Amino acid sequence: MTSNIKIINGPNLNLLGEREKEKYGVLTLDKIKEKCEKFAQNNNQKLTFLQSNIEGEIVEEIQKCRK
Repeated sequence: MTSNIKIINGPNLNLLGEREKEKYGVLTLDKIKEKCEKFAQNNNQKLTFLQSNIEGEIVEEIQKCRK
């Protein structure tokens, strides 16, 4: 059975691996996305990924997931 998984990342997470590396590490959001997509593919899962710095876009996306 295939599941639909949506990963939503909020403000400033697009800067992972670039800012405050000593606090947040060096792994970029693109690398995290790549690892998640590989996991999903290997486990027959459907994955969509969203990053937004605009909280309203995130709220709208979460509300779409209710359907």
